[in-house]
Amino acid sequence: MQTVSLKLSPTEFHFRAKRLLDHIKRQQLSGAVLFDNFHVTYYTGFAFIPTERPICFAMNADGERALFVPRLEVEHAKAEAQAERVESYVEYPGNPHPMKQFAEILRRLEIREKIGADNDGYPWILGYQGEALSSLTGAQIIAVNPFVEHQMMLKSDAEIALIRESCKWGNLAHRLLQKYTRVGANETEVSIRAGNEATLAMIDALGSLYRSQSMWSRGASAGYRGQIGRNAAIPHALTTNAIFMPGDVLVSGANAPMWGYNSELERTMIIGAASAEQKKFFEHTVALQDTALAAIKPGAKCGDVDCAVRAYFDQHDLMSYWRHHSGHAIGLRYHEGPFLDVGDDTTIEPGMVFTVEPGLYAPHPSTSSGQAVGGFRHSDTVVVTQDGIEALTYYPRDLASLTIPV
Repeated sequence: MQTVSLKLSPTEFHFRAKRLLDHIKRQQLSGAVLFDNFHVTYYTGFAFIPTERPICFAMNADGERALFVPRLEVEHAKAEAQAERVESYVEYPGNPHPMKQFAEILRRLEIREKIGADNDGYPWILGYQGEALSSLTGAQIIAVNPFVEHQMMLKSDAEIALIRESCKWGNLAHRLLQKYTRVGANETEVSIRAGNEATLAMIDALGSLYRSQSMWSRGASAGYRGQIGRNAAIPHALTTNAIFMPGDVLVSGANAPMWGYNSELERTMIIGAASAEQKKFFEHTVALQDTALAAIKPGAKCGDVDCAVRAYFDQHDLMSYWRHHSGHAIGLRYHEGPFLDVGDDTTIEPGMVFTVEPGLYAPHPSTSSGQAVGGFRHSDTVVVTQDGIEALTYYPRDLASLTIPV
């Protein structure tokens, strides 16, 4: 019998490594060194929490892969990483400094003189300090970020399957969030209840097939992140433990990391019958998202999508309510490039996965009612196909379905 697993197979990681090796050879590099934790995860399958302790991935021009980790990660790395060698150091700062040991490993791998890297040394995070890679090795450092990021943009069938599964459980979490949201309830209470119940259902259904493999979340989640009532007009608000009131506009979000892969579902909901002004903004929100979705197609530029959306804003005299671009790619990172923004000339290709989320934000009343309107944003996750897009999220978008009774 064939064993069923949601986890990416070793073949997937061998293919990724082969693509990186081809790039190393084309550019006549002695090898590549990666420090970004998502880059390391992408090529090895080893997911970890980045700290001041350096974790580095290296591949030489012969295709030999090595992972360099602190002692506390050795067993973890050996169990999870797709790499021929796992090398370790005792601790950071340590004596000698870990990066001096890493330089010696690179010498043994014959990675020298011309090295492809995503950063000239381990980033200075959480108090880390250390020499640049160029200083340690005396090598010329060639940026490999454009190649690595482009490879990550184009999702395989296996990656898309994980994002699709993520959408399913994010959908359940949002269903529960809407069900439990009521006048007088607390934002935090409702969010925790919805996320916990969705996660428990997911664990019951998937069992050992599931891992979140996320440093931020253990399972499905849904909530408002403070975008409630007047605060709904703050696109990236923070939770305030708000109490739901009649007339509140709510901007919600749901997700379920699936072996590290993310999706995004966001909706605008209203408690009680929508006012004329709320209804107007809601209808514009749906039209803006439809405009963006229609503009996403293979061969178009990412900036073309945002231009179409901004044209709608201009046509309907809505630019005073504009706050951000129309969307972004998503995958191992919750936000990835490319971006649906006028400044991004990336050509849209099949296999790219985007969140599509133009929004309207009205912190002040635009009529004589004196009542703040709030914020309005739907977000859906879509994958680019050979001839258009396929929506992976499927929660209702109409006002009747998103009205919460008083």
